[in-house]
Amino acid sequence: MTTPSTALDKSLNAFHLWGIAVGLVISGEYFGWSYGWAQAGTLGFLVTTVAVAAMYVAFIFSFTELTTAIPQAGGPFAYALRAFGPTGAAIAGYATLIEFVFAPPAIALAIGAYLNVQFPGLDPKHAALGAYLVFMGLNIVGVHIAATFELVVTVLAVAELLVFMGVVAPAFSVSNFIVGGWAGQDSFSLGALGGIFAAIPFAIWFFLAIEGVAMAAEEAKDPKRTIPIAYISGVLTLTALAFGVMLFAGATGDWKSLSDLNDPLPQAMKRVVGESSGWLHMLVWLGLFGLVASFHGIIMGYARQIFALARAGFLPGVFAQVHPRFRTPHRATLAGGVVGIAAIYSDSLVSVAGQSLTASIVTMAVFGALTMYVVSMLALFRLRRSEPGLARPYRAPLYPVAPGFALVMAGICLVALIVYNPLIFAIFAAIMVVAVVLARIVGKPAAVGPVSTFDPAI
Repeated sequence: MTTPSTALDKSLNAFHLWGIAVGLVISGEYFGWSYGWAQAGTLGFLVTTVAVAAMYVAFIFSFTELTTAIPQAGGPFAYALRAFGPTGAAIAGYATLIEFVFAPPAIALAIGAYLNVQFPGLDPKHAALGAYLVFMGLNIVGVHIAATFELVVTVLAVAELLVFMGVVAPAFSVSNFIVGGWAGQDSFSLGALGGIFAAIPFAIWFFLAIEGVAMAAEEAKDPKRTIPIAYISGVLTLTALAFGVMLFAGATGDWKSLSDLNDPLPQAMKRVVGESSGWLHMLVWLGLFGLVASFHGIIMGYARQIFALARAGFLPGVFAQVHPRFRTPHRATLAGGVVGIAAIYSDSLVSVAGQSLTASIVTMAVFGALTMYVVSMLALFRLRRSEPGLARPYRAPLYPVAPGFALVMAGICLVALIVYNPLIFAIFAAIMVVAVVLARIVGKPAAVGPVSTFDPAI
């Protein structure tokens, strides 16, 4: 049973949760995805994105069943613990932790890069450090304050993407998008097929971390009702924005000039309105809202994952304590921040296989996400068989087809990622093996039983 010293504040409504769901991901609409064009071309990457979007829609509609049936801060860790016991829980928990701890440094560096454009004398790494300090502090002072801030910046970020599409719409030309759209060729080839698979991590970046809403489940009001609303509306919002941003950016001119940039949207708009336009300056400045929304939201996510792992005995118990006044996992928030800041200032260690620091971090996070998706869908099937009487306020539609499709697609994406990133996978696998073995040897996992440790009355 959850004790008062580890009880989280329950104050989030459906709108807050929608803000978290979209905000966790929305930076992916601003940067990162355009590297997929360099791998597959616009049309090849469109194929990749359609397949990945279908996977995420099927996954979220299925994942929501787990979140409402077991509304715990550990999210996938809690579902795997229930379904497979401590070993399965350790795999899901540490994979999720890698995803959520490694994604924020990439976003923080992007924040630093945006600020460096406006203030050339500001070191992007120092700006990234400042972002960590500010938003860890905001997360610690209260979940309602943090979630309300997340909601505001998410709404602004969504509005900005709609403005972008409206401003560049007059220059929209289908021919711009399709010329050389198959990995630089005008027609499909086997080389384009390889590019489609190589571009998978960049399509996943459009949606990465939406599952983090599950980690706010213990802080939600009426989670059985609010979580399905947030998840389903969130994934549909993100799908519409992902395709809108990609199509409008690629149809404004030569898409190849945007395929290796961290700021594809400002550059696409610049071609339409010119460098001195107020619309362009607005996009550059307000672009920070999208980055901040994801950065801030993912800090919320990693803190809850560390908290849940510690509470269950898979990490030192010191990280399971909540702040006596704010009722937030303050020590877990600081611990994840230390890892992220170390990554920012360790580019020579984090950058591997000839990739940039940002690309290496993104790929590592995607490995964690895909591993967690596979385990979560397996847990859904396992719990349907082992606990048919478990209260399921929301049941996955089209079962078993939808979760089966999500499972197969996640497996295909994981295999493709391993083929194209063997060195980063080796690092990921080594971290996972060490973490799981240590958790089983020195950890003190909580007992697994048929009754959830979450008490909705607290």
